[in-house]
Amino acid sequence: MLKDFAKLHTFLTVIKEKSFSKASAKLGISQPAVTQQIKFIEEYLDTKIVERKKNGIKLTKEGEDLYRIAVRLEKAISSSEKDLLKIINKEFTFVLGASFAIGNYVIPPQIQKIKDKINNEVYLRVAHSDDIIDQLEDKKIDIALIESAIFREGIIYREWLEDELVIFSNQPIPKQLKKEDLYKFDWICRDENSHTRKLTSEVFEEIGVECSSFNVIGVLSSPTAIKESITHADKTAPRPVVSVMSRHVIADDVAAGKIYEARIKGYKISRKFYIAYTKDRKHDAFIDNVVSFLLNIRSV
Repeated sequence: MLKDFAKLHTFLTVIKEKSFSKASAKLGISQPAVTQQIKFIEEYLDTKIVERKKNGIKLTKEGEDLYRIAVRLEKAISSSEKDLLKIINKEFTFVLGASFAIGNYVIPPQIQKIKDKINNEVYLRVAHSDDIIDQLEDKKIDIALIESAIFREGIIYREWLEDELVIFSNQPIPKQLKKEDLYKFDWICRDENSHTRKLTSEVFEEIGVECSSFNVIGVLSSPTAIKESITHADKTAPRPVVSVMSRHVIADDVAAGKIYEARIKGYKISRKFYIAYTKDRKHDAFIDNVVSFLLNIRSV
């Protein structure tokens, strides 16, 4: 069994996720497949290693022993990865595709680290999440970093960073906004293909806010363009200019006091960023190294 580390990797993922279903999502395989691999290990060892409980899973004594062995093996394999990549010695450009907020603000500081990780050049393409997934399917990019899980066959999705959408302006505005406050602003909106706009519209509809009644002064596709437009808007205007944006995009400006963020009272517009890659490359050493690196980034 030690020759087939994939099953032990599944076992480790089940333990780390404390759930067969979550392990299934992480590994990009069906839950029955996860169960089958754990059953194979148990039959091989002729002992029970995992017990399912209402609040998760529990290791048996034999399972705890196996876990310690599997962790040692995982570390040994990980420490050998760089040497393996040297043997492969490919010279190519690894292409990342990212949606706007991620591509313009989250991932650029990490590009050099990714280059060092795989010892190859890394190129970044930025577009809407839909377009990035299209490029992933067409094999024009190696890994997609997106703001919404656009589920399609043949693609593995890994939950990545937490994100929150907030309302912001270059004028001081209440930190907690009532829904009637939203009609007192001039709005710059994202274009209709933007996941940010779709998610925000769903929340506004849920709380009974009519977006069609907003005074919209512009529609832009780029978060950078929106941020710059609002940053340089007239600060003395009677109606503040606002928009909705990822906190990752405006964090530095908020910290510097250049712009101000607010939330709708009683609501938090949250979402997950996702890492995506095709199933036919889930055992690719370069994909595995980049994904592992990205998953270790807890916050930015």
